[in-house]
Amino acid sequence: MPLRRFHEFQIIWEVKMQETAARHLGRMFQLIAFSMKQEKERRSDLDGAIGDADHGITMVLGFSAVNNALAKVDLEQTLPSEVFAIAASAFLDAVGASTGPLYATAFRYASKALKAHESLDMQGQAAVVEAMTRGIQDRGKGQRGDKTMLDAWIPAMEVAIDARAHGLSSLEMWNGIVEAAEKGSDSTRSMVATRGRAARLGERSLGHVDPGAASAIIILRAMRDSLIEEQ
Repeated sequence: MPLRRFHEFQIIWEVKMQETAARHLGRMFQLIAFSMKQEKERRSDLDGAIGDADHGITMVLGFSAVNNALAKVDLEQTLPSEVFAIAASAFLDAVGASTGPLYATAFRYASKALKAHESLDMQGQAAVVEAMTRGIQDRGKGQRGDKTMLDAWIPAMEVAIDARAHGLSSLEMWNGIVEAAEKGSDSTRSMVATRGRAARLGERSLGHVDPGAASAIIILRAMRDSLIEEQ
């Protein structure tokens, strides 16, 4: 194949892969929204034990807004980084509570992480998980042990970083991510909240799973189920 034709073919292939990646992200956000609706009452019940019982509703509103925004764009002509940028703006516009800025920042960081290659291969997927976690950390100034969503996200990020370093498959990485995040979420049951509304309860927050950490599991499972198809 002549060199010029090869380069043309390479460009077309890269564009097609970007289009496929954008569609995968669109389906991912649809699955997250669907899963949030299925778990809305349960998440609100968790929040009711240590918060104001609106977490489930808030998450449904946020991800429904993301899907409404993505439905207005042509994913065939949209880069993966742009999908996350759209998600960030839509989520923030829909959710004014603390969760809104946290996930909006997570999506903005993910958008920046993808701009270099616009790929959702295993390396790109790992970069998204790491970037989202960094975004939540930077925006919320929290850390593991605070009884927040970071108790699920940080273990997930650690697995993603390790998987990228050791060249694991997407499936191996995601199974490890979800398992680590589930353990992290469950661990919040034995923690005393130090941040957010739950911190006002002090010792009374013991024995309850943090709703934000529980919702992180829904998101990560949906990401796994959507993105392993990309491999």
